[in-house]
Amino acid sequence: MGFFGKLAEGLKKTRESMTRAVDELLNSFTKIDESLFEELEETLILSDVGIVTAQSICAELRTRIKKRGITDAQEVRGLIKEIVAEMLEGGQELDLSTKPSVILVIGVNGVGKTTTIGKLSANLKADGRQVLLGAADTFRAAAIEQLQVWADRAGVEMIRHDEGSDPAAVVYDAILAGKARGADVIICDTAGRLHNKKNLMDELSKISRVIQREAPGCATEVLLVLDATTGQNALNQARQFKEAAGITGIILTKLDGTARGGVVIGIKEELKVPIKYIGVGEQIDDLRPFDAKEFADALFGSGQEEQL
Repeated sequence: MGFFGKLAEGLKKTRESMTRAVDELLNSFTKIDESLFEELEETLILSDVGIVTAQSICAELRTRIKKRGITDAQEVRGLIKEIVAEMLEGGQELDLSTKPSVILVIGVNGVGKTTTIGKLSANLKADGRQVLLGAADTFRAAAIEQLQVWADRAGVEMIRHDEGSDPAAVVYDAILAGKARGADVIICDTAGRLHNKKNLMDELSKISRVIQREAPGCATEVLLVLDATTGQNALNQARQFKEAAGITGIILTKLDGTARGGVVIGIKEELKVPIKYIGVGEQIDDLRPFDAKEFADALFGSGQEEQL
């Protein structure tokens, strides 16, 4: 099965809840009127798209229906897919324009952060890039060992200190080692804490200062890993981390285990933070760069599903 097949299969629960609900709603209307828009907005909110994004979709839908003179409710589904694909488009490419480039990976414990770093490392290595990991989550018990397992599995090197060490010192050593070894990308794990926003901001600021000092002009991504199964809670996490850490992109995991995949749309539209990667399975190659059109096709249908 190709990745589109995995994506379509992974989004099955979301498609069955969100898209089916939209279809049932549209099938109950013979004409397009205000009642349709009101019920559609409610359906989208219940599908974890979020209030702000549901309102945006419906507002744009009104504009396009009026502009194109559409009167058949059955044509609305295609318009929603079109709008969603456009909302999700833009900014999904990682900035790896310098050698080395640095990626900081942040997120609360339990979202699959360590696993994601391993998969991302394998993905970048498969693209021909030399990757070095920095185990800067020095606070969580066994975090360093877990990352080492994934480093070995991905076939990349890792810089580590003892548990409880200064995370910024790990990043410092990782940058020095990356430059000395000719690494293309240095990926640094960070502690998954959100209980104290000031501590989080202070720690990430300290790490950022180390990067700016030791790798000036270096392309740097700050990627937030979110668990799609948490729905609106994932959106709230993204909002808080954006405030505290200035994230440049989102990696959304566990899309294959949730009916709440609609949160992808809400995160991109409401926070204006691009989705960089999505995870749709447990295998090392099940993390892939995000493609807005592919996602919309898998969610709303494109005809390819019949061939899977």
